[in-house]
Amino acid sequence: MAFQISQKKDKFYFIYGKRILDLALTLPVLIILLPIFVVTAILVRVQLGSPVFFRQIRPGFHEKLFAIIKFRTMTNARDANGNLLPDAKRLTRFGFFLRKTSIDELPELWNVITGDLSLVGPRPLLVEYLNRYNSMQHRRHDAKPGITGWAQVNGRQDLKLSQRIELDIWYVENQSLLLDLKILFKSVAVVFKAKGIQPGQGPRTLDDLMPPHDFTNK
Repeated sequence: MAFQISQKKDKFYFIYGKRILDLALTLPVLIILLPIFVVTAILVRVQLGSPVFFRQIRPGFHEKLFAIIKFRTMTNARDANGNLLPDAKRLTRFGFFLRKTSIDELPELWNVITGDLSLVGPRPLLVEYLNRYNSMQHRRHDAKPGITGWAQVNGRQDLKLSQRIELDIWYVENQSLLLDLKILFKSVAVVFKAKGIQPGQGPRTLDDLMPPHDFTNK
């Protein structure tokens, strides 16, 4: 698959500026939030047990695989046959609080420092989605994935997966410093209002992956 920089992008920002912004914001934020990070880690250990962190392989920039890191939000409860219970039954009130406030995503700041994530970009989805994308949908990986993104400030989990991918592709084709700053500011409001978060909701069904049809800025 060929990967090309869109003519709509701010190329200098895409190649150099985005990484500078990521590090300039992430390093001081990580230091400021360190007390919350430590307290959360202790509470997760007490409330949910070990391990404290949840790691999962996700496709990143150019579909290169990496391990995303989050605070754990679910128990390891199993049925009589030893199988893990559905997500909704393993998600505790404490775990939902972490998701609702997006505190569970604080460890992803380390992914930003290592370069696997950006602060802003398409959210990294599951690996098994890759073989269900059409050629247009694969273009969401033409940008580094992010902790927040255009889809996250325009509906989050209230959107169908195909709609979120449409917004991701629009972002890939239009990313710039001003757009990233706009998304970061809007993300703060989304987190405080807890918009688009639904308790116990897992990843969208693969059957929802339909061909994108509209990439306009809605």
